[in-house]
Amino acid sequence: MNDAVLAAQLATEAGALLRRAQTDAAPDALGTQALKDRGDRESQAYLASALAQHRPEDLVLSEEATDSSHRTSAERVWIIDPLDGTREFSEGRDDWAVHVALWSGGELSVGAVALPGLDVVLTSSDPAPSWNPPKQLRLAVSRTRATSTVEQLAKDLGAELIPMGSAGYKVGAVVRGEADAYVHTGGQYEWDSAAPVAVARAAGLFTSRINGEPLRYNNENPYLPDLVVCNPYIADDLLEHITHTNSREQ
Repeated sequence: MNDAVLAAQLATEAGALLRRAQTDAAPDALGTQALKDRGDRESQAYLASALAQHRPEDLVLSEEATDSSHRTSAERVWIIDPLDGTREFSEGRDDWAVHVALWSGGELSVGAVALPGLDVVLTSSDPAPSWNPPKQLRLAVSRTRATSTVEQLAKDLGAELIPMGSAGYKVGAVVRGEADAYVHTGGQYEWDSAAPVAVARAAGLFTSRINGEPLRYNNENPYLPDLVVCNPYIADDLLEHITHTNSREQ
């Protein structure tokens, strides 16, 4: 089984496991910390076991596991988020995701993002759609913690804000053409964006830091606080407006 097929299989099966846990939860369990913890724990256990079985020589960077001091010198590192959007998952919503990415040879090489609430898995092997300039800009934004930078950016651009949970779900919305951009400035880690960015790049979308610098993965410190994923036709204009918004706020 090649890496792309494995990533898709792992994301799909972890997503199915989580969907069963979500739909089987008693009504009084929805929104509880116990359901959040169960989702994180069970998905991590499955993914760790599957990677140990199928790729025993590779290292893993996960939100839900202890990091390895040898990771940055490894040739191959799986970067996973077993449950992205834990709050939405626990509330019985659909806007959460499972992320599985492979970093190899100094770059993201494979990515899969399962959206179990939609019964969809997006992968870096999917055919790239064709993109056109949007008529009315739509920004995917956090439903609970949209930053002032993003809110001001939307005002400056006259953009419609579309609230939703989970970074993977937001990038998925751009990949699927339901939004034109996702701009994040509120702090994230590599596992929050690795698989979504791998999928977005393969789909022909623009990806970068908010200052236009490349997104780089498998760093010693996995903190990667900001990103832009957008329709390629609006990238330059979007980055310019982000710069102006940030300069006004400083």
